[in-house]
Amino acid sequence: MKDRIAIIDLGTNTFHLLIAEWEGSQLKIVYREKVAVKLGLAGINQGMITEEATQRGLECLRNFNTLLKTWNVSNVTGLGTSALRSARNGQEVIQRFHRETGMNLVIISGDEEAKYIYYGVRSAMDLGLEKSLIVDIGGGSVEYIIGDREQIYWKQSFEMGAQRLLELYQRHDPLQEGEIEKLKVHFANTLKPLAAAITQWAPTILVGSSGTFDTLSEIYCLRNGIHTGANQAETPLTVASFRSIYKELISKNRADRLLIPGMIEMRVDMIVVASCLVNYLLNTFSFERIRVSSYSLKEGMLTQWGKSEPGR
Repeated sequence: MKDRIAIIDLGTNTFHLLIAEWEGSQLKIVYREKVAVKLGLAGINQGMITEEATQRGLECLRNFNTLLKTWNVSNVTGLGTSALRSARNGQEVIQRFHRETGMNLVIISGDEEAKYIYYGVRSAMDLGLEKSLIVDIGGGSVEYIIGDREQIYWKQSFEMGAQRLLELYQRHDPLQEGEIEKLKVHFANTLKPLAAAITQWAPTILVGSSGTFDTLSEIYCLRNGIHTGANQAETPLTVASFRSIYKELISKNRADRLLIPGMIEMRVDMIVVASCLVNYLLNTFSFERIRVSSYSLKEGMLTQWGKSEPGR
């Protein structure tokens, strides 16, 4: 029987399960699952995980436990991120998850999250020697990392994820122009440290990590007859195509967005404010192109797990 491990990303919106097995000294991904738990819903901006969200999380983790037994997984680690990190009852919730599932679960810092995202993206694509700005838009936080294939030059996590933005700024669907302007002001005020880092390090490529960017890339590919494999680590997207998709997203309501080929239910609500952030970054800073990495936090953790057992 092969020795298998699992990593669970307990995200603000989605719980992700990744199972990998050892092949000699390498870890190979053999199974993925994602569930829209909405852990941060209705509580994230109040600094609380609600009881309803906690119950959704428990149900998801119990189902993951069943999958782990089916796959004969010997070792599992769960990583709690922004919603759990910022909630007053975050430690209480993670301890409850542990008691009721037996899983090894920890809450990681925003700095750790950014580091693992970088490792994940670097394992998905050759970043080259040009500096890139890696952006991971989660439900609770957004991680920004400036790096190349060799190293990280700067990184920071901001508690400005899409669930937070949605609850704070979106009152109408479609978004009204005044709401978009308020988002722009929020981005400008919040991202002053990012602006300073971009001035210092001058990244030329915007690399979107998973989540929103996966969906934007899927919409682009379907419109242009581009086939991508289910486990493809990097998928295409262009600046021009993003701008076209963005205009469509902000002009449609939820029902109409769901009709866009490539749109998925778990992304349809938050993709509008998330796309406003991407649009702001493209309009404010000089990026020559966009790249999309399907790999993120959990894959980055996997690469470090593999390095921690070099004797295999």
